[in-house]
Amino acid sequence: MNNKEVTVAVVIAYYNGSRWIERAIVSAVNQSFPAKEIIVVNDGSKEEERDALYALQQTYNFTIIDKENGGQGSARNSGVRSSTSDFICFLDQDDFYIDKHIEILVNAMPTDDSRFGYAYGDCMEADGDGNILFTSMVKRHSSHPKSDIFNLIGNDMFVLPSATLVSKKAFMDIGGFDEQFTGYEDDDLFMRFFRSGYSNYFVDTPVYVWCINYNSTSYSIKMSRSRFRYFKKLCSTFEDDYVRGRFYFRDLMIPRFGPSFMHDIIKISKSNREDRKEVNAIFNEYKEIVWKNKYSPVTYKIKLSIICKLLPVLPLIVLKAAYKFTKHPLTRGTFKKLRRIF
Repeated sequence: MNNKEVTVAVVIAYYNGSRWIERAIVSAVNQSFPAKEIIVVNDGSKEEERDALYALQQTYNFTIIDKENGGQGSARNSGVRSSTSDFICFLDQDDFYIDKHIEILVNAMPTDDSRFGYAYGDCMEADGDGNILFTSMVKRHSSHPKSDIFNLIGNDMFVLPSATLVSKKAFMDIGGFDEQFTGYEDDDLFMRFFRSGYSNYFVDTPVYVWCINYNSTSYSIKMSRSRFRYFKKLCSTFEDDYVRGRFYFRDLMIPRFGPSFMHDIIKISKSNREDRKEVNAIFNEYKEIVWKNKYSPVTYKIKLSIICKLLPVLPLIVLKAAYKFTKHPLTRGTFKKLRRIF
């Protein structure tokens, strides 16, 4: 397939985002490589927010799909299903493309790869108003392109949907976004691309601007809840293999997720009682999962048990100290410290 035959749909999930959505739509409209379709999925927004979206149709050419609220993954899946294009570019409502976003990613796509899954680029990071903070973000946090399952399990992937062009055929084949997630749905999706044998290609240039808004799911109880769901999904997918010496849980999942679960307790310490109760319950369940894994270090298990016992009475300063103590729980030096303490 040459570039002239490539058809691309831009899918934008919309939920009460009238403050930003016009900026996102304009960036999709003004592409150097035109999108065949721009689809905005209204995911159960309030009436006035829905009206604001429909008002923009008088100025810009795009399609609106209305649906009941189901989360960002559900909205994206609806948009992909309704599209008639061969390839999909996603865009979050509060972010925006650079003007060559589609062109760069289409050019990164090989013409002879029957197992093409997706091409993706870097991104710029900005504040909520679009003021640039960093001109490169993705490659600072992870290795690219994705070629190692151990890296995918042990680290956040930093393949961002708004920086990707995906094959619709491959996307549908792996089942699209898992709609149970309201965070980590990206890592879950691209993990399944990888495990299904679809290829990925990285372009070392920013293709969109990621705007950080502090009322997003990255800073809410929803993220804590979804992170734990993803952790449990990984646990059930990747079982330890003693014969091959592959201890996914001990060597990859604990170092990746353990500190985050502890950090969630600190972040939520000043929130409402129900949120604190839920995050504490997550940490207790995490402790139980660690105890059930026979390869997890006994000293780490004991440490988690003590923290869980003291959670209801620990002051914030002690929680912060405990968080620092859990950042690298499986290093040799930490083992020595644990033995001395316990």
